[in-house]
Parts: sequence; structure tokens; C-alpha cells
Amino acid sequence: MAAAMAGGKSKKKKWNKGKARDKVDNRVLFSKEQWDRFNSEVPKMKLITVSTIVEKLKISGGLARRALNEMAAEGKIRAVCVSRAQRIYTRNIADDEK
Repeated sequence: MAAAMAGGKSKKKKWNKGKARDKVDNRVLFSKEQWDRFNSEVPKMKLITVSTIVEKLKISGGLARRALNEMAAEGKIRAVCVSRAQRIYTRNIADDEK
């Protein structure tokens, strides 16, 4: 009987240790090299999203969104789908056809 009562007092087993995520240190402003790289590489990409720019250039998402909006306004890239959650752009190949 004493053994049955002692069973409730032991520690409960934890099944996971919790995932440790690496802290990313993305920049919030463009450096001169990053801006030049952004202007040279992005218009040549087939699929352009905010997340691909963040991964490639190590910049923040807000900075990537604003830079893509500016590039789309200039006509260097073309918006395919712009929704609240995801923005998808592609390179502008309509200039060659005109």
C-alpha cells in the first residue's frame, strides 16, 4: 500500500527539452554593398518573395517589403500576387516584347 501511495510523488517525465532556435541578426538598413547586390540580383530572379530576399541578403522583412514595393513601382519587377499574407513578384520580361 505504501508503494502505491509513493507513485504519485515522483516527478512527471518530460518528453521534449524544448526547441532552441537560432537568433537571427538581420539588418534593418541597407549597406552600400547590400543595396548594389539587391539591385543587381533581384530583377534577375524568377520567383521573388519577401522571405527569399530576407534569406539571401540577411535583411529584415520590413526592409525587404519596402524595397520590393519601390522596385515594383519603378517597373523593374512585376507583381504576380499581392495579398495580406504573401507577396509574390517575378522579373519583368514585358520590356523585351514591346
